[in-house]
Amino acid sequence: MVRMQQVSTGEQLRRAFGSFPSGVAAVCARVGKTPVGMAASSFTSVSVEPPLVSVCIQTTSSTWPILRERSRLGLSVLAEHHDLAVRQLASKEGDRFAGVEWVSGPHDSVFIRGSVAWMEVSLFEEVTAGDHVIALLEVHGLDTNEHALPLIFHGSKFHRMVDTRPAAPAEDLLPGHA
Repeated sequence: MVRMQQVSTGEQLRRAFGSFPSGVAAVCARVGKTPVGMAASSFTSVSVEPPLVSVCIQTTSSTWPILRERSRLGLSVLAEHHDLAVRQLASKEGDRFAGVEWVSGPHDSVFIRGSVAWMEVSLFEEVTAGDHVIALLEVHGLDTNEHALPLIFHGSKFHRMVDTRPAAPAEDLLPGHA
């Protein structure tokens, strides 16, 4: 039997929300020559027609007001080796890109190297929802890396998937094949 409890603390909600595993994405752009970005563990696909994805952002974010004004953003679905990059991108102080390998895309979008997928997106619509903003993002271009596995966030910790795929042919591991 399921025994429901009244929600009395944010910690209860965070624990319940954390029971659902999610991937982790980075949303980034260049402002001048400087990369600006943030991590989002609430990334999801929304629609194929039009091509939309979403991320949820705290209304207290000081980074989103900067990013939302850019014409294009780089969205990187982070790979299992990006746990330190997530910590950097989620930090409130210091250089968020210190030690994070990134590349500029068209329209000043920024992508994290070695990710599982990359999408160049623009803000389609924002919906205020409690203490967050749901940013619906239109996908204009994309690429995927079939050799990488995603970073998983579950129970307030990062996890890795067990790779049961057959090994990639050696030529697929050469530059230009991933």
